[in-house]
Amino acid sequence: MDYRNLGLKVGIEIHQQLNTGKLFCECETEFSEEHHKEFIRRLRPTQSEMGEIDRAALEESERKLHFRYQTVPYSCLVEADEEPPHDANKRAIEASLEMGAMLNMSVVDEIHFMRKIVIDGSNTGGFQRTALIAMNGNVRAAGRDIGISTLCLEEDAARRMAEHGSEVTFRLDRLGIPLVEIATEPVIGTPDEARLVAERLGMLLRSTRMVRRGIGTIREDINISVSGGARVEIKGAQDLRLLHIYIEEEVKRQLALLEVKKVLRERGATAVQPVVKDLTGLFRETKCKVLKAIIEDHGRILGANLPKFAHTLGPTEDGVMRLGPEMAAHARVAGVKGLFHSDELPGYGVAVAEVEDVRSALGVEAEDAFVIVAEEEDKARAAIAKAVERANVAVEGVPEETRDPLPDGQTVYSRPLPGKERMYPETDVRPILIDEKLLESIRLNLPELPENKIARFVKDFSLSKEQAEAMVKSGYEDEFELLAAQFGSSQVVARIYLNTYPELEKAGLDPAKLKVDVIKDVLGGLKGGSFAKEAIPKILASILENGVEVKRAIEAVGVEKVDLEAVRELCDRVVKERESFIRERGENSLGPLMGIVMKELRGRVDGQVISEVLRERIRLLLK
Repeated sequence: MDYRNLGLKVGIEIHQQLNTGKLFCECETEFSEEHHKEFIRRLRPTQSEMGEIDRAALEESERKLHFRYQTVPYSCLVEADEEPPHDANKRAIEASLEMGAMLNMSVVDEIHFMRKIVIDGSNTGGFQRTALIAMNGNVRAAGRDIGISTLCLEEDAARRMAEHGSEVTFRLDRLGIPLVEIATEPVIGTPDEARLVAERLGMLLRSTRMVRRGIGTIREDINISVSGGARVEIKGAQDLRLLHIYIEEEVKRQLALLEVKKVLRERGATAVQPVVKDLTGLFRETKCKVLKAIIEDHGRILGANLPKFAHTLGPTEDGVMRLGPEMAAHARVAGVKGLFHSDELPGYGVAVAEVEDVRSALGVEAEDAFVIVAEEEDKARAAIAKAVERANVAVEGVPEETRDPLPDGQTVYSRPLPGKERMYPETDVRPILIDEKLLESIRLNLPELPENKIARFVKDFSLSKEQAEAMVKSGYEDEFELLAAQFGSSQVVARIYLNTYPELEKAGLDPAKLKVDVIKDVLGGLKGGSFAKEAIPKILASILENGVEVKRAIEAVGVEKVDLEAVRELCDRVVKERESFIRERGENSLGPLMGIVMKELRGRVDGQVISEVLRERIRLLLK
């Protein structure tokens, strides 16, 4: 697509965890797979200092959820909101100031924390503490300067563990970990440019060595709009590789909704005043399992007509979803699992005759659509009201909202876009006056820039420029430098991070769990001759899969070193068995024969050694 012509505007908010300790208490920041005690809370929206209630908080309250919080052995009363917060973590403040200096930002004179109302259960107190640290900076990315509007310091949310009915369970181990939030100006014009900006910011943050590592420690909020559309925020994207896909799909979604608006306006559609009718009797003999189960559970099937909305609910010809999924997502706020609409029926076991009966009962004409919801009656009525409310918004176009990212690059409605009404002052945390001497010291001792590190890796460790760039982007550059300097095998170390780690991820393993000491032990075993470098992927996989130490992993994968004489004997046998093949192919037979020998010796003998022995045996045969 021609994104510039479409008027695409993208702004990114990077949220990066710091490794400085929790923001308002002294608790550990390690995650726990076991919980200690539990307590339950219900949260409700409160007014801002201007007496207003945030629309996002208000909708969250309509879900009528209650929240179970799991403590871990090192949880404290601050995390449970039973004790006032302690003074803000000084190291987190200093790390934020350093990041602001790297982005050429103007630091505030005095830091004041605010409360941001959040009642989705992610914080025990019903709000998140956040403070503005710096403003008006820039970052060089995608060949130009991208404006950075704000840098804030805030506390991370509790970790969501499960949801059962109206109860959501959170664990407190993540709650209160400091987060730096860096927001760009909405000037990014293409999905690829957004990815480059996010990559650049990530590299700058990691260069401070003050950030946490691993899955979930850095997240992106993406604000997107097109001409005629509206600002939509995709909240909490974790996979940088999907960033451009989220943007591409949101552009398609907004364009599809703008087309729906055009159709509705041409038909003269206006806001629908829903007339809800009980259709249960029409489905007494239905073959639809969903509807049948609801009837057997004494629920009701309700429906409503949507005048002028025919063929605006289902997907476009190229598969882009339109109003159907949007309405279903809003209906779920009322506690139902979803809805059926006329553009997808007959289907799902609903027969043609049943569809005609529904159309007749609701007075549906040729240009009309309808929706039906099956659930306990009060929930079903509330769900239809929510769905029709969303349909009415379609007459005006694209609504502002927050959406959750899905693993396939799609998104789903979460809540309305929050506004200024959710902010009010934090009275339990003292203001922090910025020390000019500290600020000057930070500016004079900024960390090495990524481009300088790339050049140094090329010079000091004989990496190619492409390898060096990939290493810095990977986030493992500090570990690489430490290990390459200690063991001297820079290419072997680079291969671990640039090749083996992605292979482990594809296999469903998390290489971020491998501490640098584990890699040290593996490289020590390689240097000591315990195995060949080809065995490293298997050893690391065994460590992650079985939770064993390096020594046990080596034993488990069976990579005891083979002496040179045994290698020669195996090569002699392979050459003898394939003599005619070798005479036919000459020295070009080396590759296929390498595969045969490596299959037996992989990880037990260095591939270079096997290559040299085989080449010698082939040349002797061809003389």
